[in-house]
Amino acid sequence: MTFSPDELNERFIDTPPDEVLAWFSTTYRGKIVFSTSLGAEDQALLHLIASNSYPIPVFTLDTGRLFQETYDLIQVTEAKYGIRINLFFPDHDDVEKMVRERGINLFYENVENRKLCCQVRKITSLQRALQGQAVWVTGLRRNQAVTRQEMKKVEWDSMNQILKVNPLLSWTETFLWDYITRHQIPVNELHRKGFPSIGCQPCTRAISPGEDIRAGRWWWESQHNKECGLHQPTKPDKHDFSGFI
Repeated sequence: MTFSPDELNERFIDTPPDEVLAWFSTTYRGKIVFSTSLGAEDQALLHLIASNSYPIPVFTLDTGRLFQETYDLIQVTEAKYGIRINLFFPDHDDVEKMVRERGINLFYENVENRKLCCQVRKITSLQRALQGQAVWVTGLRRNQAVTRQEMKKVEWDSMNQILKVNPLLSWTETFLWDYITRHQIPVNELHRKGFPSIGCQPCTRAISPGEDIRAGRWWWESQHNKECGLHQPTKPDKHDFSGFI
């Protein structure tokens, strides 16, 4: 049986996250993974996966410049749910070459450098993590950023040639935190210190009341550039889905 992103998105547009995860983890068993950044959304999604024993391996990208609080959360989460979060690291030769040629804090100088750093430290690792997979589960939500307003619950990621599933896409900030509180889900301590969005330590800061939720990410750039390249805007794709599953 063949499923296109449009068919799947129409089928699951109003379906609760647990039912979405149940169907995809069964239908694509052995070919599905969940990427977590250890943010609040991803912790809620991990809770759903672990609590229901869905066969979805979990991984994260260790760029080498994460907050200590993020590493602490990995340890706490693994202990609470009895799982292992697989870490993918960047190629050390690529990192050394980049730093040698452009400097240790190259990302502050211009957008080109910042995107290169994201490419070296994140995107190449993601490509390895997704290799051989058919479905990539994420914790993206529409109201996280202006760059995510047009996202759909099920999309075709043409850059990685994979189905991307966003079960929490329509969740609001209020609903998310109510869910976290209700289920006593561990979260990054930085959230309580004014960090709604958490990435690498040099590129993330706390925000002030009233600021956009992504204002603390790459704060020296325009808000319309605030993606690292892991999640590209949806584009029409002519992929042939015959025999995809």
